[in-house]
Amino acid sequence: MQCNPATPKQRLQGSVSKLAVVVALAATLGACANKPNSSDITGSIRNPFSTAAPNPRDDLDRLSEEYKAKPADPQIAISYAQALRRTEQNAQAVAVLEQATIKNPKHQALAGEYGRALAESGRLQQALDVLSRAHTPDQPDWRILNAQGAINDQLGNYKAARRYYQTALKIVPEEPSVLSNLGLSYILSKELKLAESTLRRASASPRADKRVRQNLALSLALQRKFDEAEKIAAGDLPPEEANANIAALRDLIKQQQQPRNTPRTQS
Repeated sequence: MQCNPATPKQRLQGSVSKLAVVVALAATLGACANKPNSSDITGSIRNPFSTAAPNPRDDLDRLSEEYKAKPADPQIAISYAQALRRTEQNAQAVAVLEQATIKNPKHQALAGEYGRALAESGRLQQALDVLSRAHTPDQPDWRILNAQGAINDQLGNYKAARRYYQTALKIVPEEPSVLSNLGLSYILSKELKLAESTLRRASASPRADKRVRQNLALSLALQRKFDEAEKIAAGDLPPEEANANIAALRDLIKQQQQPRNTPRTQS
């Protein structure tokens, strides 16, 4: 599928977070963006500073043939489903994992992948149920906890989400991907100072990737700290794109602050 690149402002205005995060800028990057492992990330916000990864289709045909030969093999099913998800064939990925899970009901890694695919397809409650079987209280998996937190954030269950993140952080202290989700959770509940401090902790880690830094840039821009946000965003984006994103954010925030004319009711 081909799609026309959106302007920064169009990307910002593309979709509004269902939770009305401070200003209407929780935009998706559109159909051109890939979202590997996106259900591990608090998905109610699509950061306008994010950059799209390449669209890898090289292994898809090979994995398809391997899956046809051995559909009950859990690792082949996982690899094939991941390739399908990377190419936005989410419904087929769910179907592959569903069948593999039926044939391997106690395979926790398979249940984890199935839960992520369900979440990515919007089947959030079902995803939570599946993920609860992907690890056990005596042997918790921090990645599953992180995914459970992200799904709860998408459902608006912020307190529950943060319990999952805090539990994950006890296993992997200062893990940037977990801290990043926790920071986004604070953005969703409009606790912007907490969001900033949490995302600064995440960004300080040598393991932090560019998504973590762009989330920090978003938290700063929401507080009108535009210069610092632009500087951070420019570390991973072309300077002109970072500048354009900041300009679009300024404009949207200005629009949100303008008084709205409401009709008077008759008495």
